[in-house]
Amino acid sequence: MYLNCKTYFSFRYGTFGTEALVTAGVEAGATAMALTNINNTCDAWDFYTFCLEARIKPVLGAEIRNGDALCYLLLARDAGGFMAINRFLSLHLQSGTPFPERPELPDPVWIVYPLGKYLPQALSAQELIGVRPSEVNRLYDQQTGRWPDKYVVRQPVTFQDKTGYNLHRLLRAVHHNILLSRQQPEQIASREECFLPLSSILQAFSAYPALITNTLKVLDQCEIGMELHTDKNKKCFTGGMADDRLLLEKLVLDGMRFRYGNLPKALDRVHKELRIIDELGFNSYFLIAWDIIRYARSRGFFYVGRGSGANSIAAYCLQITDVDPIELDLYFERFLNPYRTSPPDFDIDFSWKDRDEVIDYVFKRHGKEHVALLGMYSTFQRSAIIRELGKVYGLPKAEIDSLVSQPEARLQEDRFQRQIARYGKLLENFPNYLSIHPGGMLISEKPIYAYTALELPPKGFATSQIDMFLAEKVGLYKLDLLSQRGLGHIRDSITLVSQNKGIHIDIHDVEQFKKDPRLAARIRDADTIGCFYIESPAMRQLLQKLRCQDYLTLVAASSIIRPGVAQSGMMRQYIFRFHHPDQFEYLHPKLGQLLKETFGVMVYQEDVIKVAHYFAGLDLGEADILRRAMSGKYRSNNRFLQIRDHYFESCRKLGYPEAVTAEIWRQMESFAGYSFSKAHSASFAVESYQSLYLKTYHPVEFMVSVINNFGGFYSTELYFHELKRAGAKVLPPCVNRGNYLTSVRGKEVYTGLIHVLGLEQALAEKVLAERDLEGPFLHLQDFLERCELPPEQVNILIRCGALRFTGKNKKELLWEANFLQKKQGAGMAAHARLFREPPLEFKLPELALHDQDDALDEIELLGFPLCDVWQLIDLDTSPYLTSGELQSHLHQRVRTIGYYVTSKQVRTVKGETMCFGTFLDKTGNWLDTVHFPDSFHRQPLRGRGFYVLEGKVVEEFGVYSLEVDHCTMAGIRGR
Repeated sequence: MYLNCKTYFSFRYGTFGTEALVTAGVEAGATAMALTNINNTCDAWDFYTFCLEARIKPVLGAEIRNGDALCYLLLARDAGGFMAINRFLSLHLQSGTPFPERPELPDPVWIVYPLGKYLPQALSAQELIGVRPSEVNRLYDQQTGRWPDKYVVRQPVTFQDKTGYNLHRLLRAVHHNILLSRQQPEQIASREECFLPLSSILQAFSAYPALITNTLKVLDQCEIGMELHTDKNKKCFTGGMADDRLLLEKLVLDGMRFRYGNLPKALDRVHKELRIIDELGFNSYFLIAWDIIRYARSRGFFYVGRGSGANSIAAYCLQITDVDPIELDLYFERFLNPYRTSPPDFDIDFSWKDRDEVIDYVFKRHGKEHVALLGMYSTFQRSAIIRELGKVYGLPKAEIDSLVSQPEARLQEDRFQRQIARYGKLLENFPNYLSIHPGGMLISEKPIYAYTALELPPKGFATSQIDMFLAEKVGLYKLDLLSQRGLGHIRDSITLVSQNKGIHIDIHDVEQFKKDPRLAARIRDADTIGCFYIESPAMRQLLQKLRCQDYLTLVAASSIIRPGVAQSGMMRQYIFRFHHPDQFEYLHPKLGQLLKETFGVMVYQEDVIKVAHYFAGLDLGEADILRRAMSGKYRSNNRFLQIRDHYFESCRKLGYPEAVTAEIWRQMESFAGYSFSKAHSASFAVESYQSLYLKTYHPVEFMVSVINNFGGFYSTELYFHELKRAGAKVLPPCVNRGNYLTSVRGKEVYTGLIHVLGLEQALAEKVLAERDLEGPFLHLQDFLERCELPPEQVNILIRCGALRFTGKNKKELLWEANFLQKKQGAGMAAHARLFREPPLEFKLPELALHDQDDALDEIELLGFPLCDVWQLIDLDTSPYLTSGELQSHLHQRVRTIGYYVTSKQVRTVKGETMCFGTFLDKTGNWLDTVHFPDSFHRQPLRGRGFYVLEGKVVEEFGVYSLEVDHCTMAGIRGR
């Protein structure tokens, strides 16, 4: 009877969670249910699983709508029907064409129209008419007796109860971006769209028993059998599995000789890996990854391979990764073990400029029928909920902004705020819309439509409606092709160094980088701004605390900076033990054997597996499940709880003290969602060294590349500051010598026009194209005649300094440009291009400029000044300490002054908000601050500007910072 059930994956429409829908169906007496979400099959496989667990027959389908108008239901009679529905959805969703009023679909699909759309005699064998219990009185003239096989019962299910109905109305108002009071009846479901008890439905149709019989018959004919959690990835790379095995063996052995020569230890591990890879059926997975790398290398694309696959010597020999598992003693069982059912993770990073071409290659290489980007779901969270419901209830924008900006504010001021609080809590974590996974791709053996429909986001590549969790439930395991700006920094730096200095860099000579004393000193001093993964304030402080100066320590630092290790208190323990290896005791002697390299601290995912397996006695399969659960690979907490219980039970049998068992579990649990594999950390460290090399030996070109890739941790302003520290002469934009992106000539750097706020990209590119075609501009009049720009765009270029080649100051240029553009009038420019006239000469009174005028213009048009920002402070800075002087004032209360760079808010154990601040002192060096809750709430940091900071100097492992108890902003001259 329940042929038309929806969950909250009918985005901004349904209010049931998938499992909650099935539970409610059981309570209503359902023995079969059909999931028909609006224009999608997102959660079909979760629904399928929950129904089987509840011993209800699952029927999969979709409700087809054009806008608010219901067209029909589609119900799959078998797996082929479900594939046809997904293919049908994909065709129209990707092309953006409306769904047809009467679709043409193969026989294994039931098509159910709403009552009154078509007469029964006009329908084909697969077409039906659905009748709602509230529509029974309309059947008296339908001649149901003549067409008993054309009518079925259709009880729509959209929400749970009155509260669910109200939430549904709010979601529809959000979808239509209207006030709740302006909602129209056709935009919402009827109040009856909930689970009517089966007895009530049977009573409603008591006069039409044939409808009940036909409905049961239709449901009985729907049967989808799917074996979940079995590998559905592409089975063969070549013509067959035997050929795959032979090809992989040849490629790996060839690569081994290139990487190791004839090292016996390497050969033994290669044979062991190849055997397990073949036994588990993962040959094609490795070959597909190798083929992608082969293509990228042929195109000259820079890449980094990481993930658990980087633990593999096979991946190293195939040049998928550059992490040597023998050198790092990487734990093989983290990569593969006989218990593992899913392929290892390969995360392959490409420059953001190159990745789309690689993705396009994968689609063409394996066929669009078998490839999709992986989808994910954007969910409603606090800020979005307040903004969306605030608009629906008609709250003023200022009030909405105020509520959003106060995370701890309680919504109790009036009835509208109370309504937002009430329904907002229900709305939390509801899926809002389909998005794209950052890098996941699916490559299937069968057509991808067997498992999911596909959409076509603005990115331009077909994207699955299922997310990572549902894909893994089906048996589709993603391959991650990720976009990373850090690789763009490296790639562009190499190009700029070649252009500016004529030097060719072998950026893969990482072994030499690891031995370079200049790089070691730079890491130890944490002079790492712009360098991948090691530039953030927290990482900078960690490097200083560790006095890190070698590759292996950097590998460890890349992992212990993760929140799980840091928040558990083990990061501090690691630093202490690193410096004092003889001044601590292992929690248990076995940990000394397992974790000697990391001083008894679990740093990597491998450490969790080792402890779970060798200490607690879990088998490798269970240990891997624990690792995946802790890495956020499962949505459900059930598996995690089961393994936890088994862990404690096993430790009791082994006779470990309860306190030791509990503490080790606490440390493992702290990894949840945040841990790295050692290979992953090592891959990051390799890229960090490559960035460090470029920053050390080619700092100007490197920092220009960081600026042009827009992907670092900090604001563009800070990278321009670093550029000046590197010895560059930073100049404003210039239409004659600059470009759209920031450019370098020798030591001179011209700020790119891309940074000029309000300057239209098309017009900027037009100016540069004119210059490149006809030569540099001679004077202002020549520029105006050749480019024909609107006056406001000319004024922006003048004020940002882009026309200073004329030798005139801004005020003169603004006056002359205004006069010339008025004089030109319509049609003058074309005449001027044919007959170039000498520039007009103007005699103007002296138009004086003040020292800070350029800086203030730059702050307005670039967002920051190009000069030394400390020239602008309206305060005598001499009485204030620098960060270098804090060391001699330990535990004393001092006053200093800093220019704001960034800050990070965190929660204390009591749930209060505090903050860590990062500033530049008056000498341009780092100044780190701590703002505890009392100070933070009294005087919060308000973004960019100068701050007078007062508080106590504190120290940890040789790193000094200021615990601020009082801070005020200082002014800028001229403002």
